[in-house]
Amino acid sequence: MVFGGNSRRSSSGCSGRLLIAAVLVVISLITYFSVQSTNTVTNEVQHISMSTDQEIAMGLQAAPEVADQFGGLDLNQSDQGRLQQIGQRIIQDSPAGTTPYQYAYHLLADQQTANAFALPGGQIFITRALYDQLQTDGELAGVLSHETGHVVARHSAEQIAKAELTQGLTGAAVIAACDPNSSNGCIAASSIAAIVGQLINMKYSRDDETEADWLGVCFMNDSGFDPQDMVKLLQILDTLGQGASPPDFLSTHPNPGDRILQVQTDIQNLDQCP
Repeated sequence: MVFGGNSRRSSSGCSGRLLIAAVLVVISLITYFSVQSTNTVTNEVQHISMSTDQEIAMGLQAAPEVADQFGGLDLNQSDQGRLQQIGQRIIQDSPAGTTPYQYAYHLLADQQTANAFALPGGQIFITRALYDQLQTDGELAGVLSHETGHVVARHSAEQIAKAELTQGLTGAAVIAACDPNSSNGCIAASSIAAIVGQLINMKYSRDDETEADWLGVCFMNDSGFDPQDMVKLLQILDTLGQGASPPDFLSTHPNPGDRILQVQTDIQNLDQCP
């Protein structure tokens, strides 16, 4: 009698967990797919849960803290001015200027971490360590055009929405797989779900980088820079990647060699630019 009772309770508990997990999956999917907008530059239909005003506010709020993590803003005003000048040239002469974002370009003081990145809404950063590796305005324009492409394509907003979806789906996986009768069951299920979530978001990130390269090539061409300088930039990144400590951004970007081949193809298709 005792064993039979435990069996029924275990079966009932399992069914309950599966029902809760199923409901969570449905809610997560409906929430993600029911909210969409068409990008005014790329014409891509995107699943994004925030407005452009919210993107701008988020970027402005995060910018000071992000800068502090990389040693603050570089004190060389001449270099800061050069950055702004090239950035504004890109904005004025490309479709990026038709968007509502408040673009600003910042040189960070960090001399150890070669990196560049964009926050939602138009706050764009490059570290001194990467800046010093670039020899020409065209190479710098390659970096800034690429990061501007991330903003225009709303990649951060997309990633936030995808992260919310992933969180819901992995939460459902944990609930469904978690065995309350095992002391390690829930921990193991949580670990598996986290790995799956990371793989999903890594794939999206690499796709975003490819699109940002494409938009960067287009923006360079629009603003009078030679798109071939994007190839030179990628060759520099490839060289940096051969060192003992590859740049942080290479961990989420496609291989520079593969990117060079794709960018060369992009250059042949400039007539398809937005």
